[in-house]
Amino acid sequence: MILGGALLGAVTTGVSAPAHAAGDLLIAPTRVILDGRRGTEVILNNIGDEEATYRITLELRRMNDQGRLDDVDATVANDKEKSALDVIRYAPRRVTLPPNQPQSIRIGLQAIDALPDGEYRAHMLFRAIPKTPAADGSADAGNSLRIQLIPIYGISIPVIVRKGNLQGTAALTNVRMGKDNEGPTLEFNMARQGDKSIFGEIHVTKPGQSEPLSVAKGIAIYPEVASRSVSLPLPPEVAAKMKGDIVLSYYEAPEAGGGLIAQVRTVLP
Repeated sequence: MILGGALLGAVTTGVSAPAHAAGDLLIAPTRVILDGRRGTEVILNNIGDEEATYRITLELRRMNDQGRLDDVDATVANDKEKSALDVIRYAPRRVTLPPNQPQSIRIGLQAIDALPDGEYRAHMLFRAIPKTPAADGSADAGNSLRIQLIPIYGISIPVIVRKGNLQGTAALTNVRMGKDNEGPTLEFNMARQGDKSIFGEIHVTKPGQSEPLSVAKGIAIYPEVASRSVSLPLPPEVAAKMKGDIVLSYYEAPEAGGGLIAQVRTVLP
């Protein structure tokens, strides 16, 4: 007898790149913003060699001061989180994709006139449904117990609803070098003011040089936190170039215009 266990490998992303892959699923875009005027769609593509089925659900995530997105059970969600689940609509909720066959997921809103102005967010989870393992036809199959772990891949992208004339600014502080189990890191704090999330790219440059030493995409700070810490891993050869004067710049994502959000100049030992 085979017991099919589930080994969950969920990927949560706030990156708004043209596409993102986990397992054999490709998604574009990886960040959705709705303002109530019209809906949009997300395109899924199975880049594997076999047909795959995915279940699509809305989940709640809450950022902490380390920048991690923690799961939030709907039973303990706050009013804003519950409202996001109530107003976001999407279809279909389950898709079967042949290899290299795209499928669109339509996303829209119920009427949001009664909602107070603000930003509301849920995360759309695309989770693979594993195939049922084939029965073992060997002679001793009925006399043994086997446990098979089946990986379940998932990608979660933010779906953000904005109502009203929302504003947000950010600042960068306390830039320093650090180290984790993988090697050197560049660490800093981000502060946010206003009523909307901030999202963009971090560029590290030397004064007078246009080519960045390091670029980190998909750096977000959501409205539930006023500040968060950031730790960016660095290859040793890049970390060695960080000594002395550096300029840390936070830009909007290119698809949002690429404008400068915040910048700080500092000296690293």
